[in-house]
Amino acid sequence: MKELELKYGCNPNQKPSKIYMNEGELPIEVLNGKPGYINFLDAFNGWQLVKELKAATGLPAATSFKHVSPAGAAVGQPLSDVEAKIYWVDDLGELTPLAAAYARARGADRMSSYGDFIALSDVCDVCTANVIKREFSDGIIAPGYEPEALEILKGKKKGAYAIIQIDPEYVPAEIERKEVFGITFEQGRNELVIDDEFFSNVVTENKDIPEQAKIDMAIAMITLKYTQSNSVCYVKGGQAIGIGAGQQSRIHCTRLAGSKADNWLLRQSPQVLNLPFKDTMKRAERDNAIDLYIGEDYMDVLADGEWEKVFTKKPPVFTMEEKKAWLAKATDVTLGSDAFFPFSDNVERAFRSGVRYIAQPGGSIRDQDVIDACNKHGIAMCFTGLRLFHH
Repeated sequence: MKELELKYGCNPNQKPSKIYMNEGELPIEVLNGKPGYINFLDAFNGWQLVKELKAATGLPAATSFKHVSPAGAAVGQPLSDVEAKIYWVDDLGELTPLAAAYARARGADRMSSYGDFIALSDVCDVCTANVIKREFSDGIIAPGYEPEALEILKGKKKGAYAIIQIDPEYVPAEIERKEVFGITFEQGRNELVIDDEFFSNVVTENKDIPEQAKIDMAIAMITLKYTQSNSVCYVKGGQAIGIGAGQQSRIHCTRLAGSKADNWLLRQSPQVLNLPFKDTMKRAERDNAIDLYIGEDYMDVLADGEWEKVFTKKPPVFTMEEKKAWLAKATDVTLGSDAFFPFSDNVERAFRSGVRYIAQPGGSIRDQDVIDACNKHGIAMCFTGLRLFHH
């Protein structure tokens, strides 16, 4: 198959639409459903991300993509009991590494992941399919599917769930092109390999970067490689916990991603874990309620006449003082940036979210100010020397 006709492009008025190969055949097979233009953009970007994560870490990888940027990315390391609970998988027992990777990729920012397109580095197993089965998602791309897993996924969206199988041996051409306003752009593909050597230039007084932090640095930088720029990524324990994408200002990326990382930590607090949800509340409804409860608009869910719709009894307000005390426990977080920090304010904001390790290209005229800020807080920072813009 050299081409595949699509229903429409980014929007229903953009017709005709298709994907095609100038030479050779498409490296994919649609096993179910009818993936659209944006689905394929998410699928192909997501596949590259998880394939590179698997190569860099040796662990199964998963990503949750939305609108051509990852909402989450993770490798297959075990979940803690608390993580299993906040990701709504604590009733599934022990997960396979691939299932754990997707639960983490989906669970870190569940608001952004709602209606995601999934990419898996490995053959989708039954355990992973059962995790996906209960989530609202548009589709999936993977190098293969166990027969029972495929049947489980085919049952989603009343049989319309988009399932794509990609040839894991496919290697694209070295030159890539796209058209904008009728004009063709051409560039060499970003074939940069991110490994331990990528993080060898540690420029701060603290040069201690443990093995887990190196894994987290790889996750951060590979995630950023496929995130619309400007972008910043916070990672902890093998998963992205906050991604700030597409902001014109670097500090706004750092703040956005940092606020998501903070929310991830706040969801693990006793105040949130013990919220008395009504049994009729679905997971997405609980996610929305939690997001309101831990945010500034908490009265939208705690006001009289509102809390009764969500909870069996009215929870106490999660005060600013309580939230600050809980967030003060944050530590050992890794931060990656797709381009240099132009000001030290990025380090100050990152430190408040528990960042202890930073990977960024360096090259700013204020590099020394940024290094000094890291030294003040005992942060270990490496300069990679290479930018990772993605547009």
